Amino acid sequence: MSRNYKEDQSSEVEALDSIYCGEMEVLATEPFHKFQIPIATEEYSAGENENGLSCKLVFTYTATYPDAAPDVEIEEAENFEDTFETRLLEHLRITIEENLGMEMIFSLVSSAQEWLNQRWDEHTTQAEEKRVQKLREVEEEERKKFEGTRVSVETFMKWKIDFEESTGIAAKRDKINDCKKLTGRELFMCDNTLNDSDIKFLLEAGENLENVKIDETLFQDIGELDLDDDDDEDWVPGADDDDD
Repeated sequence: MSRNYKEDQSSEVEALDSIYCGEMEVLATEPFHKFQIPIATEEYSAGENENGLSCKLVFTYTATYPDAAPDVEIEEAENFEDTFETRLLEHLRITIEENLGMEMIFSLVSSAQEWLNQRWDEHTTQAEEKRVQKLREVEEEERKKFEGTRVSVETFMKWKIDFEESTGIAAKRDKINDCKKLTGRELFMCDNTLNDSDIKFLLEAGENLENVKIDETLFQDIGELDLDDDDDEDWVPGADDDDD
């Protein structure tokens, strides 16, 4: 006994109308039934049209459906990425092949609904990962502002040399080291500040030179002093007294 496809198709339409009451819309009955059923993710169904995914699945029976595949179209897709429509149709094609010979519209709608949910979950996960990554980048930039440049022994020594050269510390150190190698007379000759006499300091202190008394006896034997240029660098004050 041959199958009455028309009768089977009409029976399925009635069952679908009761399942998707108020949502399913019959677009045509001849030559074959044509109808559409909307599907959407929960976010979109909640009225947040900028979030979630939504579309309408349009089914058209063929002469020998369900032994042959129905025609399936996607209309009024919302928030779909460029490849979503092609991928969803391919997903439905595989589901159709798995259900040939049986009334399959309910299975196709359910499968498409699950596919949308999975794509939206992936979208929200990726969006959250990008948000977290962006936050980490901002925090890293802020941390670098306070952290500055990491210092190693090499970078510190380079900074120290540059700093001492730019501030003149290096030159002053070299001068001090050179002065340490000089004899007392050489130090006196190279340091101009030692040229200032006691009289200058007295004047700066506000003393009247007329009140300054000079003990001339201190200079009576100055001619007997040995002022030879050949100083004894090893001489230690008081050493001669010890020898006596």
